[in-house]
Amino acid sequence: MRASDAVTVVRGEEELFRRVGHLFSTVTDMACAANDLATWVAERRSEELTAAAERRSGEVRIRKIYRAGLLLDPGAAQELARIRDRFGARIRVSTEDVNETIIMDGRLVILAGDLTAGQRGYSVITQPETVQGVMSLFEAAWRSATDLAVFDAQVSEIRQLAPAVLDLLGSGVKDEAAARALGLGVRTYRRRVAELMTALGAESRFQAGVRARELGLV
Repeated sequence: MRASDAVTVVRGEEELFRRVGHLFSTVTDMACAANDLATWVAERRSEELTAAAERRSGEVRIRKIYRAGLLLDPGAAQELARIRDRFGARIRVSTEDVNETIIMDGRLVILAGDLTAGQRGYSVITQPETVQGVMSLFEAAWRSATDLAVFDAQVSEIRQLAPAVLDLLGSGVKDEAAARALGLGVRTYRRRVAELMTALGAESRFQAGVRARELGLV
C-alpha cells in the first residue's frame, strides 16, 4: 500500500473492500461509472452490499454511467434495468470509454487502475481538489450520456441482429453477401452496421470487433 497527499493506492479488491466497504452503509450520494458489469463492487461481497442498499432504498441518490455497448447484450440490458428498478438508481449510457469510478458523497473517489501480477490497483482519493476534479468530469459525462430507457429503445432492433452482424464482419463477408444472408437490403445492412458501431463507440468496423470482444459479445 502507498499513500501520499490524501491518495492511497491499494492492491486487489479484498484490501480495497477492507478500507472502504463500510462506507456503503452510510453513503447518501453515490456516482459510478463502469465499462461493464464486472466491477469490484459486483464481484466482492455483493450480497452484503445489496442487503445494505435495499435497507436504505430511497435514502441514497445513485447515479450510474455504463458504456453503451452493454445494451447489445440482452442479459446485460436486463440487469441494468433490474438495478434501476430495484434500487431506484438513475442510469445513463455513453458511447465513450469510461474508467471504473465511484464517488461517495462528494468526499471520496475510488479509481480503478490496471492489472499488475493478477491484481488490480485502486486509488482511494480524499484530497478535496482532486475529488472535485473527478466530480466535474463525471458531471460532464452524465450530461452527455443518454437515459437507459431511451438508449435501450434505440438499440432494441439492432440488438437482435448484433451477433449475426458481428459474425459476418469478423468473417470479412462483403456487404452484399452479408445483407443477403440476413435477408436485408444492402443499404439497410449498412445502416445496421453503422448503428452497431455507434452503440459500441467504434470509429471503424475493426474497432467494433475489438470492442465487441471486450464486452464478450463475440
